Amino acid sequence: MKDLRAWIGKSGLVSVMLLTVLLVVVFPLTLDIFRLNLIGKYLCYAFVAVGLVMLWGWGGVLSLGQGVFFGLGGYAMAMFLKLEASDVESTKIQTTPGIPDFMDWNQLTALPTWWKPFEHLPFALAAVVVVPGILAFIIGFAMFKRRVGGVYFAIITQAVALILTVLIIGQQGYTGGVNGMTDLKTMLGWDIRTDSAKYILYFVCVALLIACVLLCLWVQKGKVGTLLLAMRDKEDRVRFSGYDVSMFKVFVFCLAAAISGIGGAMFALQVGFMSPSFVGIVPSIEMVIFAAVGGRMSLVGAVYGALLVNFGKTYFSETFPDLWMFCMAGLFIGVTMFFPDGLAGLYESKVKPWFARRRQASKAAPPTSHGHDAARTDVRATASDPARA
Repeated sequence: MKDLRAWIGKSGLVSVMLLTVLLVVVFPLTLDIFRLNLIGKYLCYAFVAVGLVMLWGWGGVLSLGQGVFFGLGGYAMAMFLKLEASDVESTKIQTTPGIPDFMDWNQLTALPTWWKPFEHLPFALAAVVVVPGILAFIIGFAMFKRRVGGVYFAIITQAVALILTVLIIGQQGYTGGVNGMTDLKTMLGWDIRTDSAKYILYFVCVALLIACVLLCLWVQKGKVGTLLLAMRDKEDRVRFSGYDVSMFKVFVFCLAAAISGIGGAMFALQVGFMSPSFVGIVPSIEMVIFAAVGGRMSLVGAVYGALLVNFGKTYFSETFPDLWMFCMAGLFIGVTMFFPDGLAGLYESKVKPWFARRRQASKAAPPTSHGHDAARTDVRATASDPARA
């Protein structure tokens, strides 16, 4: 039993278990469906933060364009949902029934060929992971093979985010333009707007998030995780040891992109729309803030960071509508100045040692035994009564 307990503590599963209890038990029992749906939306961003922990915290590669992969996953799912919502019966008032409304507004008379595979759910689900992964592989292979990294790579990812945003807005006849894809109602005939559907989608989102955290934890504990840390600290030494550093960076970049795509797909399902406002530079930088506040070395901390920052964003925008952006900036600056390792670093450096000292103090305290008290009382009685002696 002690060995099992030690293995669980060493593997980092305790924090994952506590997070699971919080998301599966505490939140559903204490929050109404509106607030729970908000938590589900925040957890979609947590996918990106988890991917950034692997990419930035362990791989040492800062990407300021993760919103691209979040958006690609979201658009892949939204395309399937939009096609299902655009059946002939629902679009009979259009000039060309059977195609999405924004295509009809832009005078398209037939569904584009590259849209047709998204009529099938398996293809859409595969595209959620594969399309971001392929784009990440192309960008990563082109950059890392040429040893482009650091600030230059971050700027390039920002440029990719800007290019994709302009492309989506410009091709409004195929993508919905600045409004994106709206009015997503059903999936295989199942209405995703009902309260029961929102509960189910929330638990599906939690299950996928925990699965991604466990997958990344498995990667961290293996040889690949050790090499990623070594590359982050001393890249030249790893290269001179015979390892292809560039391909390890490509791998972790693709992993982060695929996880971000899953988050985008769950966002489209839970919120009911997808737009280019989640693809650009600003949301990508916000996603980096989630990982920075939670702790760029902690997978669970990234989830808490996404929840905390988005909760603060919602609270400040409701309470201080004119000042909420300054409050968010102050939150980020304060955390990064005073807690550079994020909430997880604060726990490791302050809270955990405090608990350890309390535990040691309780063990070192002299035990008060009833047997000693009874013996002491009996000795006193004997000394005062010679007849008993």
